[in-house]
Amino acid sequence: MTEPDLAPGAFDGIRVIDLTTVLMGPLASRMLADHGADVIRLESVEGEAFLSTPPTRHAGMNWFALNLHRNKRSVALDLKHPDGAAAAADLVASADVLITNMRQSALERLALDAATLRARHPRLVHCVANGFGSDGPYAGRAAYDDAIQAASGYADLIGRVQGRPGFSPAVVADKVCALHVVQAVMAALFFRERTGRGQTIEVPMFETMVAFNLAEHHGGAAFEPPLGDIGYVRALNPYRRPYRCADGWACLMPYTDANWRDFFAFVGRPELAGDPRFARHADRIANSGELYGFVEEQAPSHTVAEWLAFCEAHSVPAAEVMDLARAHEDPHLAAVGMLPVVDHPTEGTYRAVRDSVHYDSMSVALRRHAPNPGQHTAEVLAGLGWDRARIDALVAAGAARTG
Repeated sequence: MTEPDLAPGAFDGIRVIDLTTVLMGPLASRMLADHGADVIRLESVEGEAFLSTPPTRHAGMNWFALNLHRNKRSVALDLKHPDGAAAAADLVASADVLITNMRQSALERLALDAATLRARHPRLVHCVANGFGSDGPYAGRAAYDDAIQAASGYADLIGRVQGRPGFSPAVVADKVCALHVVQAVMAALFFRERTGRGQTIEVPMFETMVAFNLAEHHGGAAFEPPLGDIGYVRALNPYRRPYRCADGWACLMPYTDANWRDFFAFVGRPELAGDPRFARHADRIANSGELYGFVEEQAPSHTVAEWLAFCEAHSVPAAEVMDLARAHEDPHLAAVGMLPVVDHPTEGTYRAVRDSVHYDSMSVALRRHAPNPGQHTAEVLAGLGWDRARIDALVAAGAARTG
């Protein structure tokens, strides 16, 4: 399944233990797996209920599993059982990276806390992705995406536009934090390459999303004393939204001085280019409510195709609003092979979501389809030196599951 003439991924030869659940950790480890790492998903004997959310063809293998766990192997152990814990300890000893989203108290019970791992495995990169940093008063609190959207101010930003706090329809905090896990692990591996030393990394969702939100929304509050309110005016404009055109919906976003001159001319109002409210970028930001309201008024005068033709001719950012259910029909996505149809050995035909980044010298290809729970338990333990009798005894004791 590897593309011809491309080298293995950048992390070929690196072993990552993925001791995470739901979305943030699995997405991060999947990205490392796409880059060639031997990612071993360490899951419970019972399996993860999240992965049986319908629709499925078989329990534990829904759409999350198919695309979050590709290029990984699966080992299913009961970490509370002494023999399961022993197997996990051998597995961690073989690893370069351990990623977990378990809370500190659970990690300590399982001897997977930072102090224990640092003493036993000084080259290990140990990444803990929790809700809150361990040094603050919120440490140890349960955290899921919705709670972090609320705590970090993301829900408040939506409220500033819509009149009441709200949540994104995307699991935005988990996905943003997954990207931070990946870059943190990559940086730590590079540090280890230079120094020979591993380290423990914390990726706290709360702090990560506060920083994410403040990138553009710190506003006048960045200064001491404050020079203005929190928030980026243009982004909080209630008219910053797709516009209804004559036959559909589109994003129309003139941005530069030239973009706006061309837009005003196209809608028959060229004099507005010299209007002091709209003449310069700073003026347009200050008066973005009036400006975007004007765009909304003009949008129904043309079809989506007419708007897109104008915008393309004048380099104005624009896009038709996509129905995500029809993404596989988009001509650009089809041309770049973004959503290929592939065949899973047990789940049948499904549509994969490939890595979006293109490399001209190394592969991020689909090498392994998502494993069934415990599919590689025997294979991996055998690779650690466990003989067949010991593996069978582990399974018979209920401390492991084989696929």
